[in-house]
Amino acid sequence: MIIVALLFSAQVAVQDPRLERLDPDTRSAVVALMDSARGDGLPVEPLIQRALEGAIKSAPGARIVAAVRRLTVDLGTARTALGTNASGPELEAGVAALRAGATPQVLTRLRTVRRPPLTMALSVVADLVASGVPADSAAAAVLALAPKARDADLVEFRRAVERDIALGAPPVAATSVRLNAGALDNAYGVGPGNIPRPPSRP
Repeated sequence: MIIVALLFSAQVAVQDPRLERLDPDTRSAVVALMDSARGDGLPVEPLIQRALEGAIKSAPGARIVAAVRRLTVDLGTARTALGTNASGPELEAGVAALRAGATPQVLTRLRTVRRPPLTMALSVVADLVASGVPADSAAAAVLALAPKARDADLVEFRRAVERDIALGAPPVAATSVRLNAGALDNAYGVGPGNIPRPPSRP
């Protein structure tokens, strides 16, 4: 049985020529992780890309395998939170949100308040955190907007927060002001151009 498994793994590796960039031991370990992920219903393309990223950066084989293994675990966590019907892009965006600090419960809540696809909403959470917004504030803002906002609205919200931060507004204040301004838009039909900017730090 062990010989059969090794032969199968080698066959999978040969079927995807991109993995030839890896040394044999690393390739065998990555393929084993891919097989496990595939068996669990997870997408394997992100795992291939992560392995190739390590190869391009000349990372040691052990580090590449560790990175692929971690991504496999994170994809599984995202799938549990988002449900078995989540698409590959949704799972990848979910991983980005989780790594930014969002909890699995946030992902599950987002699934309950917003119709799929959830890719953009999850990406906005991660992008806001990257801009300096605390993870809990970023998640709370997106959850508040998610039931009614279009993807384009979420993108504009993120851009507005990023602009305000660049102008000197504290990240939490920028998020709060823009979120409240969005609520006024919905209530009174105020156009985006009329939304006030938060005051800059002195």
